[in-house]
Amino acid sequence: MVYVFFADGFEEVEALTPVDYMRRAGIDVVTLGVGNKYIRGAHNITIECDDIIENATGATELQGIVLPGGMPGTINLENSLVVQKYIDFCIENNKMVAAICAAPSILGHKNILIGKQAVCFPGFEKDLFGAEIVDSYSVTDGNIITAKGAGSAPEFAFDIIRYLVSDEKAEEIRKTVQTCY
Repeated sequence: MVYVFFADGFEEVEALTPVDYMRRAGIDVVTLGVGNKYIRGAHNITIECDDIIENATGATELQGIVLPGGMPGTINLENSLVVQKYIDFCIENNKMVAAICAAPSILGHKNILIGKQAVCFPGFEKDLFGAEIVDSYSVTDGNIITAKGAGSAPEFAFDIIRYLVSDEKAEEIRKTVQTCY
């Protein structure tokens, strides 16, 4: 199971593309709202999450978490003590932590990226403390997956599928959705 956290001001494409592609790949995905079940995105699209973060259970089955970017969504995620606890749990238990756009800054602020390859939305590199910034749209280093922004959301989702399932499943989904790259 993968938790995808939604906070007011999230970037819609960065959140929903991974949810859609992971579900197509057969991954059990639960969308969790921070503070509310109905969360408004950065572009005024409101979505109904599966549940609120405070009701999340099943950490033993948890394979990883996804942190969408967007503003002020990233700040709202970082300010959530529950999100922070899930990040810590995943790091301590070698579970996947995937963050896109501004959200890798949350990991940088926690010193999780030291010695890891990472990417983020241009301008947030200063927040990726100790990371090796690479020239890529999405990068996986161990159990950490980071990506640049909305345009890289499909590649980010494929990297998550590669990590959780297989290269073959990621390519199968790539063909199914007819991505242009």
